[in-house]
Amino acid sequence: MSYFCHESSYIDDNVSIGNETKIWHFSHIQKGAIIGENCNIGQNVNIGPNVIIGNGVKIQNNVSVYEGVVIEDDVFLGPSMVFTNISNPRSHVNRKNEIRKTLVRKGSSIGANSTIICGIEIGEYSLIGAGSVVTKDVGPHKVVIGNPSEEFAGICLCGEMMKKNNENIMVAKKCEKCSYEIY
Repeated sequence: MSYFCHESSYIDDNVSIGNETKIWHFSHIQKGAIIGENCNIGQNVNIGPNVIIGNGVKIQNNVSVYEGVVIEDDVFLGPSMVFTNISNPRSHVNRKNEIRKTLVRKGSSIGANSTIICGIEIGEYSLIGAGSVVTKDVGPHKVVIGNPSEEFAGICLCGEMMKKNNENIMVAKKCEKCSYEIY
């Protein structure tokens, strides 16, 4: 297997890293993590135990991906965004058996400084706006923004957005670039 890891990063035992993946400065890949091929793991990234990351994933600097998170292929995680994995943490209570699974579907993008609360699913090719706090499931091809996040628009495969009309309703539209029909 052929991947790059900067000398300042740590990779625990029992980790799987795919070909052509790059792991940059001061990152930590913990025991049991699985990282696919052609991924880019930025500086100061923490990949928790048993995390699963698909192929072609780009993780920007200062991101924390905690145990219980599954990231499918071609996902983008913006700088300093974070996942949670326990809904009611207390430093004096061990809740490792209460980790809630979070699933990020293929092709999704999560903006800088966003927080993803545990136990939800982010639909394929969705987009989470920078700084958003996502507290519930996001449907496929949806754009959500804010705190707490709310649906703002639809988005196609190539990233063209379709906003709501004057009556706050999404109307189907076919993207002129990729021919995907946005709802």
